[in-house]
Amino acid sequence: MVSTERLLAFAAMSFLLIAVPGPSVLFVVGRALAQGRRAALMTVAGNTAGAYVLIVAVAFGIGSVVERSVLLFTALKLAGAAYLVYLGVRAWRDRGALRAAFAEDGAAPHSGLRTFWEGFAVGVSNPKTIVFFAAVLPQFVDRGAGHAAAQMLLLGLVFNAIALASDSVWGLAAATARGWFARSPRRLSLVGGVGGMTMIGLGVTVAVTGRKD
Repeated sequence: MVSTERLLAFAAMSFLLIAVPGPSVLFVVGRALAQGRRAALMTVAGNTAGAYVLIVAVAFGIGSVVERSVLLFTALKLAGAAYLVYLGVRAWRDRGALRAAFAEDGAAPHSGLRTFWEGFAVGVSNPKTIVFFAAVLPQFVDRGAGHAAAQMLLLGLVFNAIALASDSVWGLAAATARGWFARSPRRLSLVGGVGGMTMIGLGVTVAVTGRKD
């Protein structure tokens, strides 16, 4: 299996990637500001599950095909970007409903399952993560030790553990700041607007950045 040295080296590289806020972190923060702590944590859970699907794909060879194909990579990237824009527009349009949601004290929260799947969609379509898993993950596998797929799955668990902890901190911090906005109707509208515009901007950024080949 994977040696301790390889595990630590991969963990360090994973931390560097995760520490830089990308599509997943920004999406979690947007969800935390718009819907609160529970939605943020459900988004993190979905995001993490989506990332692990990418790891499984890489472990069994699908990820390398996507990484080498400009057409497939671009299609996946644009699909994820379009979904982010859609969610952002919806959050912007519904920003006025935040006051009612606070007044009801969470009586009619968003579906946890729906929030989970929205986070999953962002996690599985994150271009930065796709490239990292397809290009970097295989480099830490000891081919001579055998069971390459199992080694990748183990390394993926290391990545997901770091991402889960980091994204949760981001989400909880943003959800805590949300309480300050809740004391003013104008601030509530601002929360929804900023969250929506963040997701729209994120979607556009994802669409126009990435591979150039």
